[in-house]
Amino acid sequence: MPTTRPRVKNDRSFYDEFVPRVSEAHLAARRQQILEAAWRCFSRQGFHATSMQDVFAESGMSAGAVYRYFPSKADLVRTTAEGIAGIAEDAFQELLAEDPVPRPDESLRRVLLHVTQLTTSHELDRTKIALHVWSEAVRDPEIRGIVTIVADRIADRWAQLAQRWRDAGYLPADADTRQVARTMYGVMIGFVAQRHMIGLGIDDYLDGFAALTRPPVLSR
Repeated sequence: MPTTRPRVKNDRSFYDEFVPRVSEAHLAARRQQILEAAWRCFSRQGFHATSMQDVFAESGMSAGAVYRYFPSKADLVRTTAEGIAGIAEDAFQELLAEDPVPRPDESLRRVLLHVTQLTTSHELDRTKIALHVWSEAVRDPEIRGIVTIVADRIADRWAQLAQRWRDAGYLPADADTRQVARTMYGVMIGFVAQRHMIGLGIDDYLDGFAALTRPPVLSR
C-alpha cells in the first residue's frame, strides 16, 4: 500500500509538513534587501523623486514581493527614518565607557568619524539619507515624531558625556548639561549638512570646534 505522508494541523489550515517553510532569517534578509535598495534610491534621488518602480528595479524583486514587506512608499520612508535618524548612537557606547572621559573636542571627533564611516559608497550615503529624513520631518508630523524620539535619545547620550565633562573640569561647574547636549547635537548635524552642501571637511570643522572650546594659551 502507498505510504501516506502525515499532515499537521495548525489553527488556520492543513499543510504538508514536508513542504519547506520560509525561515524567519530568510524573511528578514529579504526585507533588508528591499530596504537597502530603497536607501540607494533615496541617497541618489531623495524621497519624493523615488518611485516604487525604482525600488522594484533596484532590488531586483517583483512588485508583489516588495509590497509584501512594505505596502507603500510611506512605509519605506518611515522605516528609513527609524533606521537612519540615529546613525550616531553606536559611537557613544565607547566614549561613555572610557575613564577618564575624552575632552569635548576629542569626543566630537570620534562621533563625526563614526558618522562619516557610514558612507559605504557613492550610491549609498547614509548621512545624505539622514538629511532627507530631517527635511521630511519639517512637513510630515509622523516623521517628525520619529526624529524627535531619536534626537532625544542622542541628546541623552550627549548629556551623559556633558555631566562627565563638567565633573572633569572641562565645563563650568554651573553648566546645564541638557543645554550642552542640545548644542552638541546641533554641532553634529550641522557638520552633516555642511559636508553635503559645501563639501566641508571633517578636519576643518573639528579644528574650528577645538579653537572655540580649548582654553587660550596666554603669552608671557
